Amino acid sequence: MSMTVFVGLSGGVDSAVAAMLLKDRGFDVIGVFIKIWQPEFIECNWAKDRLDAMRVAVSLGIPFREIDLSLEYKREVVKKMIDEYTRGITPNPDVLCNRHIKFGSFLKFAEREGADFIATGHYARIEESKGVFSLHRGLDASKDQSYFLYTLGQSELSRTLFPVGALKKEEVRTLAKKARLPVASKPDSQGLCFVGDVSMKDFLSRFIKLKKGIVLDINGVEIGAHDGAPLYTIGQRHGFFVKDKGAETKPYFVVAIDASANTISASANLKDAKRNNVSLDSIHWISSEPILPIETLVQSRYREVPVKSLVATEGERFVVSFGESHIASPGQSIVMYDKDKCLGGGVITSLGKL
Repeated sequence: MSMTVFVGLSGGVDSAVAAMLLKDRGFDVIGVFIKIWQPEFIECNWAKDRLDAMRVAVSLGIPFREIDLSLEYKREVVKKMIDEYTRGITPNPDVLCNRHIKFGSFLKFAEREGADFIATGHYARIEESKGVFSLHRGLDASKDQSYFLYTLGQSELSRTLFPVGALKKEEVRTLAKKARLPVASKPDSQGLCFVGDVSMKDFLSRFIKLKKGIVLDINGVEIGAHDGAPLYTIGQRHGFFVKDKGAETKPYFVVAIDASANTISASANLKDAKRNNVSLDSIHWISSEPILPIETLVQSRYREVPVKSLVATEGERFVVSFGESHIASPGQSIVMYDKDKCLGGGVITSLGKL
């Protein structure tokens, strides 16, 4: 008796090929389009993606279903994101979406409907040894998405499949074209799926009362102006004005944000944006908690080069000490790796001193 897998069809090429590969492997594949929330002031993108997902299902000859998770998405992803930005914190909505929507509500829905597994088009790999599941980077380093998946645990990994994780993007495109899938040449989506072509400033201004404020140097002296502290993140070099006469040729970088005072601090020296250590909250270990302290590779942003760091506890806090000073922002995720194996991660709550 073949097993049933619900594949999250996004309307893109990766999930389409994932569904095709699973069908070829003998699974009973059900294509499922997940409808998420999108604000009224943005052009409707989900309807186009839904149509593409339906066309994929027809092309593959698999059943098509739809689940409306727009309320859950607005509550668990959008609201939390706006709340964090309001406090001057830079959250990661992709991590929230994976945790609460794709591997939360969607997985529960699939289980209720009798599915054995769910699958997505993520570029990541799952391995199992002696009943313990581990998460690994996708083989295509330029597309690896394990950073966004570090909140998954044994329960989720044991019921999830990532069929394209062992492929390179060009291989996925080639397979899609060979099979004449209707989305074979569809461009990859960029940015937040519900924001579309609207800038983050325009989006946040609909939900947060943004006020112009002053830019300070690292000594607290006023040197310029900005459009609202929630718009900025540590290390950012655009979107604010510095009165320094040489500012046209000398970039300034955000080095600190004070949302309550509506100020940001900036410096022409990028080193001033870097920290030697950060504190973490909401730590999650995918398999088992290692004996700390431990030296490991960490990432604080998607696609950045991992840096060797020491992860330790100080009282009730988890502290990551970077091997070399590093740019990081409160709200972002620190994800830890042992070579290509993702150990887990946590959310940055505070930064070490300049």
